[in-house]
Amino acid sequence: MTLSDLQRLIRATYDTKDRKRGVEGTFMWFMEEVGELAAALRGGNRDEQRFEFADVLAWLATLANCLEIDLDQAVAEKYGKGCPGCAQIPCRCDQAEKP
Repeated sequence: MTLSDLQRLIRATYDTKDRKRGVEGTFMWFMEEVGELAAALRGGNRDEQRFEFADVLAWLATLANCLEIDLDQAVAEKYGKGCPGCAQIPCRCDQAEKP
C-alpha cells in the first residue's frame, strides 16, 4: 500500500466524520495516538508497537486529507533526493543537526 492508497482508503472510510471533527479535533486524536505509540515503544510488545505505528500513520493521513495535502507528493518533494539538509544519501549532516 502506498501513501496515496492509504489516503484514499482513509478518505473513503472516514471522510464525513473527519470533516465534521475538523483539523483541531483530528489533531488531538493524532496526538493521542502518538502518546499511545510512545507507551508501546516503552513497554509494549511487537504487535502493540506495529498497530500503534499504523494508527499514527492513519491519523496523519486523516490530517493531510482534512487539509487536502497529498502526502506522497509532499514526501517526494522533501525527501525524494536525499536529506533535505545536505542533499546526500546517506545523510552526512552533523549528528547534532536536524534532520
